[in-house]
Amino acid sequence: MFTHDVTGIRVRYYDTDQMGIVYYGNYARFYEIGRVEALRHLGMEYKALEESGIGMPVYDMSCRFIRPAKYDDLLTIRVTIPQLPNTRIVFRYEIFNQDGQLLNTGETTLIFLRSATGRPGPAPADLLDAAKPFFD
Repeated sequence: MFTHDVTGIRVRYYDTDQMGIVYYGNYARFYEIGRVEALRHLGMEYKALEESGIGMPVYDMSCRFIRPAKYDDLLTIRVTIPQLPNTRIVFRYEIFNQDGQLLNTGETTLIFLRSATGRPGPAPADLLDAAKPFFD
């Protein structure tokens, strides 16, 4: 299992509703920040994947709100890849505030889509090579 913490994500005013609480739709953006940085930590960049003809659209997303994230909170997004990817990759998220309180959990499933054909395909070999040590 691979886990990576993305730290220092400050809740901005525009992330919140009139009550100063993070608007629920912004959690999808926090998840994206987390998974992009987790992949970067594995040596994979979204931009390079796209340039190689592989897109990664979200296939499924779930989200659970435990406590509200508030304006000016400093968030940590813990990203876990629980299993070695195949034609899909699953990311699990835990979002904590600066006090270590768990605020939110979620999960996304993305597919590896070949841009040329519009069809799913296997995970890129270099991603599998980078991830395998975490699953041995």
